[in-house]
Amino acid sequence: MSRDSDSGRVVITGLGAASCLGIGSHIQFQNASLCNSGITGFSNSLSIQVDLSCAGLVPSNIVDHFDSSTLGMYDRVAHLSWVASKEALEHSGLKDLRSEELERSAVFWGTGFGGANTVENAYDNIYINGEDRVRPFTVIGVMSNGAAALISLNTAFKGPSITYSTACASSAHAIGEAYRSIKHGYCDRAIAGGAESLLTAASIKAWEALKTLAMPDPENIAKSCKPFSKNRTGFVLGEGAAAIVLESLSSAKKRGAIILAEIIGYGATSDSLHITKPDPLGQSKAMQLAINDAGLNADQVVYINAHGTATQVGDIAETISIKNTFGLDAAKKLAISSTKAIHGHTLGAAGALELLITVQAMQNNIAPGTAFLEFNDPQCDLNYLPLRSIELSIPYAMSNSFAFGGSNVSLILARDVS
Repeated sequence: MSRDSDSGRVVITGLGAASCLGIGSHIQFQNASLCNSGITGFSNSLSIQVDLSCAGLVPSNIVDHFDSSTLGMYDRVAHLSWVASKEALEHSGLKDLRSEELERSAVFWGTGFGGANTVENAYDNIYINGEDRVRPFTVIGVMSNGAAALISLNTAFKGPSITYSTACASSAHAIGEAYRSIKHGYCDRAIAGGAESLLTAASIKAWEALKTLAMPDPENIAKSCKPFSKNRTGFVLGEGAAAIVLESLSSAKKRGAIILAEIIGYGATSDSLHITKPDPLGQSKAMQLAINDAGLNADQVVYINAHGTATQVGDIAETISIKNTFGLDAAKKLAISSTKAIHGHTLGAAGALELLITVQAMQNNIAPGTAFLEFNDPQCDLNYLPLRSIELSIPYAMSNSFAFGGSNVSLILARDVS
């Protein structure tokens, strides 16, 4: 679609987030630009012993945002979802929508594990505490669309309410599909994003068994996640949520909204090769599809917020895929970073959280650095902005999300919405 007209164009007008970096969208970028980590030691009391030394925990007490009924009925993942969505709505200035506008307002949400805390509580009640029943609203807490339902109920949005569960690509898919829905006229606005809260005994034991979690840094536990570094040992589990308000350009202009960025490209592919091992070819195809959708030449992209999980296989595969997409010479000119070094891997929330940080990077002309990248892996030989952020004009940026199951998503943003 030509950018010479408003038709089919989709813009971002609101941001909201909660992670181990804090509650609020601006604090995410503030810490990302300073390469400040929110990763801490993990000492939560669980029903069984787990081997988890560090994690990314939302620091504030989010229960203060809810009444007792909402706290008891919904899982923590839904609570985090609404905290982020409420901020994004307030940031966007969307309020007092007419009935016909609510009919064309949607929720597109992502989560990998859904109501993991509620599942854990139910099993604790039965198998550890010896009870013969679980809480009456356990089904509501467990169901993966509980977060999207809470957002829909609190906003009265009456358009589609759809939940995507594609592991680490969940919220990126949600944003991409919201973009397509608005672009093709199925709705005028949407809250899109995702959340994850899975620091439960069963979930942690599952990740332990997969052997993808980082070893704690012996000098500073906050430095335990080291994407693209020669001495990386895996990713750090994090909880969090990020929400983005998307609107048609005509809707945003009509109400005089402040436009933060425009989504111009979305590519989604499947590796169809291996359940956990990433395929650079599938990743490259997602990036190329996003570039094609945006109507750009590859060399117009200036910054990439990489998936960058700090796993041995994943970081090398992404390096190869970027080279395949952009060509070696152009790839080496890109500014690339992974903010997972400071907020951990928030799984179903990761795509949305990292896109949110990318929007702010474009607004502030600062590409966030990859924290703790002191020793470059020779097989990860692109410009991953080691240790510090740089000043950089970013007219076009890409954000990548690659998931177990072989799901790949690339999203492209434009800063200039003229």
